[in-house]
Amino acid sequence: MTQWYFHIPGQADRVGPLDDEAARRFAQGSRQALAWREGMQGWQAVTEVTEFGGQSSPPPMPPPVAGNRNQADDIDFRIIGHEMQFVEIELDPGESAIAEAGALMFKDSSVQMDTVFGDGRHEGQGGGFMDKLMSAGKRVITGESLFATLFTHTGNGKAKVAFAAPYPGTVLPMKLDQHGGKLICQKDSFLAGARGVQVGVHLQRKVMTGLFGGEGFIMQKLEGDGWVFVHAGGCVVERELVAGERIDVDTGCVVAYHASVDMDVRRVAGLKSMFFGGEGVFLATLTGPGKVWLQSLPFSRLAGRMYAAAPQGGGQNRGEGSVLGGLGRLLDGDNKF
Repeated sequence: MTQWYFHIPGQADRVGPLDDEAARRFAQGSRQALAWREGMQGWQAVTEVTEFGGQSSPPPMPPPVAGNRNQADDIDFRIIGHEMQFVEIELDPGESAIAEAGALMFKDSSVQMDTVFGDGRHEGQGGGFMDKLMSAGKRVITGESLFATLFTHTGNGKAKVAFAAPYPGTVLPMKLDQHGGKLICQKDSFLAGARGVQVGVHLQRKVMTGLFGGEGFIMQKLEGDGWVFVHAGGCVVERELVAGERIDVDTGCVVAYHASVDMDVRRVAGLKSMFFGGEGVFLATLTGPGKVWLQSLPFSRLAGRMYAAAPQGGGQNRGEGSVLGGLGRLLDGDNKF
């Protein structure tokens, strides 16, 4: 059964869930309201929703026919490993996968590797040189390389290519057409994907969110209809938020979320919690509707612990304060004279 949610601009409360009949009655008396249901990419004015007597939306694009290269390649894959995962992609002849520079683990000999400018989208999908230049520029400001690597199966039968993440964590496979055709991700999270997927820029328009949201003003935007593989640190939890539902998250633990989810920040309540709670001054807030993915080990947290434990960072080996511990460091060459 379809469940509708309504929100009237300027009011904090949201109405729902409502079934189709109750939603039509509410929409008739509240023409200034915004509506949302599962499958919609975002809130929409009730006057524009077909079910409530709004103007009909333009007909959907027909499915691509054979030979149309605007659709991402339909690749097969499997995720291997537990704490240190990698993705193995199986390609048919002519199919391609796109990956970040340095992500390759192995490939079959029939898979040709080419360095391309931008994100390796299909010919005719993005225009001419200026469009490729813009695509490359977007990749740079989201933390990726100016160039991407395209892996194409040029032989017969099946061929495999595998990509590994740069630090321990989880590889998330996501089919973009199952998520509204768009995902907002943390910078550097894109690992690989089917040719045809576009890597763009999502700008945080809220000043506080950009400054203290943990991801800065610039995040990655993945668009298309094919498979993408996003890397996250540690293990990952997926939460589906209904309209108006909010969760508070450590600012570094946000991996990805639907475009319909609103991300903001709020200050931690109380001076003791702010200064001695160890969680920082701000928390990220994610408000539904939509799905969010959270990581247990942000790379910044891992890097901070490693730096603090390193001798040049002022750290020390815990539990090795005895004479034997010092002797062990001397034999290993850790003590410098």
